[in-house]
Amino acid sequence: MSKTDLEVLQAKIITDPVVLDRLIAVWKFKENKIVFTNGCFDLIHRGHVEYLAKASALGDVLVVGLNTDASVRSIKGRSRPLQDEYSRALILAAMRFVDYVVLFDEDTPENLIRKIQPDVLVKGGDYKPSEIVGYDIVTAKGGKVVTIELVENFSTTRLIKKIRKSSKKKLKLF
Repeated sequence: MSKTDLEVLQAKIITDPVVLDRLIAVWKFKENKIVFTNGCFDLIHRGHVEYLAKASALGDVLVVGLNTDASVRSIKGRSRPLQDEYSRALILAAMRFVDYVVLFDEDTPENLIRKIQPDVLVKGGDYKPSEIVGYDIVTAKGGKVVTIELVENFSTTRLIKKIRKSSKKKLKLF
């Protein structure tokens, strides 16, 4: 029996550390170039899509580390995330260029980067490579840290502000 599309997407979301260990072993055995990036990805927008597509082009396997709900709240405050971790993970998994989504509960993905040992670590152009969490881990083994220019005027925070501003204007009309 073949898997449904939803089952295929769900299989791209890794929550079991043993499954992740097996995948890492397969990627290393096949000598795949592993690309890793991470984020909250709370409201997926054009900037995220372009960023992830460009990150994917840097290697053979794109692994996206996704902050859990608890992690997002710790970083961004009690009003976030707007979408739960499963919803965010499923949306990311639906992108054809995202190979796997791995949730992490800490504020940073340092432990996950240490475990995966990616060949390429990617973050947005708003970071300096040497300041990116995992820089030391990846460069120590000869890997690269790459920053990708952000799509101007696209961010989740900007979208939230725009929605709130629009909602206030509509309320004033009544």
